[in-house]
Amino acid sequence: MTSIQERAAAAAGRTADEQPEDLSLPREYVDQFPAPDPMADYEPGDDDPEMVPVHLAWIRVRKEIRAIAKGEQYNGGGTRFNFRGVDTVVNTFGPVTLKHGVNVFPLHVEASYRDTTTSKGNKMHECTATVTWQIVGPKGDTLTLQTQGEALDSADKATAKAQSVALRVLLLSAGLTPTHDKDPDASYVERGNDAPARSAESYRDEILNPKTSQGRLQQIGYELTNLRMMNRKVQNETGELETLDSLGRRIYAERSGGDQ
Repeated sequence: MTSIQERAAAAAGRTADEQPEDLSLPREYVDQFPAPDPMADYEPGDDDPEMVPVHLAWIRVRKEIRAIAKGEQYNGGGTRFNFRGVDTVVNTFGPVTLKHGVNVFPLHVEASYRDTTTSKGNKMHECTATVTWQIVGPKGDTLTLQTQGEALDSADKATAKAQSVALRVLLLSAGLTPTHDKDPDASYVERGNDAPARSAESYRDEILNPKTSQGRLQQIGYELTNLRMMNRKVQNETGELETLDSLGRRIYAERSGGDQ
């Protein structure tokens, strides 16, 4: 019984020991006459995206994605905040990029790792991933962007989580995607006065200070009235007890040369 190789060689008119003729073209010929572009004569069908440059296709994607609200909430460890998860972002961008012929590919990933522990002592694996992305338009031209993501995990998913965060950052930042959240400048809260209240003795010292002007003495009177400290007694310059109201009026009169 003959082998498969022998039967194939006999069908080709040669023996099994003879090598088939190399029909490949010389390298010089291939370099001089490259194969034609298979997309050169392509005409998009009814369901295909319009063949526009990648930056125009990306603008069309942005026009359709008006906003992605922070509709998910984290509540754990005494911390609670709203966020936009990567699944929500991808589910929003995916159909729109497909409609406009835009593809997003990771070209290169650089990851760094370190082991850490939580405040409760649990061991965690931390990954910081720098991902280089390529956004490809319907005509094949590209945009190259780079984002970073960080993630913690107690097992082996820190890298995948970090890359997912980097993808979310790419879509949100390159898409300039708003949240429709209230603008921080839309409300104003006046800060309270965190400075400690002045003591009666500090007002006494300022009143007795020869450099304190008459205008300032009047202002001190207003402050003491608002603070309800006019009847607070302090030791005056002679060591006697005197109310701040009486002390202020007396010093003001002495410096103005009149009676109060």
